[in-house]
Amino acid sequence: MSVVTRFAPSPTGMLHLGGARTALFNWLYARHHGGTFRLRLEDTDRKRSTPEAIAAIEGGLRWLGLDWDGEIVRQSERRQRHVEVAQALLASGGAYRCYCTPEELKAMRAEARAQGRAALYDGRWRDRDPADAPPGVDPVIRFRAPREGETIISDLVQRNIKIDNTALDDMVLLRADGTPTYMHSVVVDDHDMGITHAIRGDDHLTNAFRQTQLFRALGWEPPAYAHIPLIHGPDGAKLSKRHGAVAVGAYAELGILPAAMRNALLRLGWSHGDDEIIDTAQAIAWFDLDAVNRGAARFDMEKLQSLNGHYIRESADSDLLADVVQRLAVQHPAAATDQARRRVEALLPEAKARAKTLVELADNLSFLVCDRPLAMTPKAARLLGDDGSEARARLGRLRATLQDSAAWNESNLEEAVRGFVEDEDVKLGAIAQPLRAALTGSHASPGIFAVMAALGREETVARLADAGD
Repeated sequence: MSVVTRFAPSPTGMLHLGGARTALFNWLYARHHGGTFRLRLEDTDRKRSTPEAIAAIEGGLRWLGLDWDGEIVRQSERRQRHVEVAQALLASGGAYRCYCTPEELKAMRAEARAQGRAALYDGRWRDRDPADAPPGVDPVIRFRAPREGETIISDLVQRNIKIDNTALDDMVLLRADGTPTYMHSVVVDDHDMGITHAIRGDDHLTNAFRQTQLFRALGWEPPAYAHIPLIHGPDGAKLSKRHGAVAVGAYAELGILPAAMRNALLRLGWSHGDDEIIDTAQAIAWFDLDAVNRGAARFDMEKLQSLNGHYIRESADSDLLADVVQRLAVQHPAAATDQARRRVEALLPEAKARAKTLVELADNLSFLVCDRPLAMTPKAARLLGDDGSEARARLGRLRATLQDSAAWNESNLEEAVRGFVEDEDVKLGAIAQPLRAALTGSHASPGIFAVMAALGREETVARLADAGD
């Protein structure tokens, strides 16, 4: 049997972390088994499904690097097929018309709650003659669910689980206006698409019992189900905005790399020994459902950033450069110039070793493209001192020395500065720290000689002139 999985979001909002992890697990399972991964948009809720949400889902999956096979299936475009299956079930006696009015259903639920029972449909039209239908009421079509025994699911994560059939009522297949319900459409689509494994959040567990009943009533084999635990925050509470960004697109804006996000999502509820850093190729080789935990996973933003720092350090400079330059150009138009790009490229190898996000990496290199005179952080301002300070005076003398430097490269610049330190009879820090402040506007930066080489002679001398006495 060839494995076929699917990610089937409702396009009523952004692609969130839980959905992204579900997509990843389906993708990995299909790739691990050499199977097929399909994308289906369950857009039967036409009022809430939006083009923006669809674009966000597709864009989020592409950013994560989760490529789907074949064309995207839109549930709304398969309405006629869903109706035909429901009508066939009606003709065979597996479904029936229910003529309950909204008022009757409301009263039915209220009575059940008052008696401490689940607010289930009581089946009053299950065996009733349609000739008794009240005038002017358009019926829904309900599934004739089994009332005796139990429904058992051999879930690949939750293990064997069962429910007494009396706990489930006769669900609606077609609404009064003839539109198919989500529960019915999912079953038809999973069958027609040949889905062999339905991997999804465990909030769908009750749906699985209902859908299994419908599959069997139609004479179809249900897919193997795997219901994965939900994601909580580090405090154990249900994941929400207070734990950090929830939509996947926000993490791209925060400077998280797709590889780091894939690794982080993989570790939310799945493990392979003590391995923490698992690249995509290794994940495909190792992933299977027997290692998925049954307990809720905990998402920690600090762990994600730490993991992201690893992937930044492991990334080729050429893979980071365009993104960093683009981020810089948002606030500093000069970053788009070839000169600025060369400066960033020169310091990227050292700067990426200290950054946990691309935002932080861009911020740490922003001094390369800032307009003069540089704005100083409070600590940098203290390093330079007031006008007329000895630090500023030394920078003025250093500027004169550097103007005559024969070759502008790191080694020659270091030699020139160290020679200046000897002539001044001071320690290197007495020069290097004010020099860093003058050239970067901060007390921290990549190596100061690399900074000077990247800025170039003209810019370095000009910034020293701004700060010198």
